[in-house]
Amino acid sequence: MAKARALEDLLAELHQMREAPATEAAVAKLKQALGSKMSHAVAKAAAITGEAELAALVPELVAAFDRLMINPVKADPGCAAKAAIADALYRIGCDDEAFFLRGIRHVQLEPVYGGKVDTAGPLRGACALGLVRMNYREVMNELADLLADPDPPVRLAAVRAIAYSENDQGAPLLRLKVLTGDDEPQVISESLQTLLKLAAETSLAFVSRLLDAPATETRAAAALALGGSRLPEAFEILRSWWTRTISAELRRTALLAIAMLRRDPPLDFLLSLVSDGNALDARDAIAALGLYRHDDALRERVADVVKRRRDVDLRKALAEAFEGGR
Repeated sequence: MAKARALEDLLAELHQMREAPATEAAVAKLKQALGSKMSHAVAKAAAITGEAELAALVPELVAAFDRLMINPVKADPGCAAKAAIADALYRIGCDDEAFFLRGIRHVQLEPVYGGKVDTAGPLRGACALGLVRMNYREVMNELADLLADPDPPVRLAAVRAIAYSENDQGAPLLRLKVLTGDDEPQVISESLQTLLKLAAETSLAFVSRLLDAPATETRAAAALALGGSRLPEAFEILRSWWTRTISAELRRTALLAIAMLRRDPPLDFLLSLVSDGNALDARDAIAALGLYRHDDALRERVADVVKRRRDVDLRKALAEAFEGGR
């Protein structure tokens, strides 16, 4: 009971430090907390240190990490403190290669009902960002391993680390990930988006081919990635796909992707559907244009077209698309 009370008091003190973490008194308290045997206090202190980018506390952060790696399950159940330390060192810009390599390879199996669970995923993800930030020469090898990690959030973290690297050497890794598939749809979705950011010229044809992939989820992800790319070339690709696509759901996805391009020709095409398309296509186009619900000028253009058609259902679609999100 006394231990719990002491932890509560320390956490309350640390919370107050967030207002002015760089003062002499605050730094002293953060040092004390980082040296604590209570992992919750270490996690809180590390988070504050990282937010304030207190480089002077790097030795204390590393020392706390080393201490928590001794019997890690008992010292830091849930691996939250070690993950917070890694995130803090990443934010500060620490270039301790050995630290981040140790963290990115750490697996912490903890007992749960029916077996064990690895709690070190967030730690591996934070260390991936740290290695990217410091331009570690073999970082793509480490990220390749993470793309095959059993933990879906870690695989997603690897994709985001490749995006953060802005290095087109990561493109082949992402292609392989897309082609081999993933149980987590967001991993594929962000892999496609990142490919078009890192290597648009060489990835456009690859992503476009996936519009005809066997899996509906992959086709939709490819369309949205093309839309999010805002590449001028994506418009004709998406319009052609919309024309030949039978699925009503995928046709709606295609129009949304076209709206995401945020260019005049795609917007003019959508407005033409509102004006002259069949009732279903017109409603879908209005829904896609709802992406611009905060653009009063565009809303007026859509409203004028709808008014000329004198269609009650389109007026309802307009209200839903442009007023529903306000």
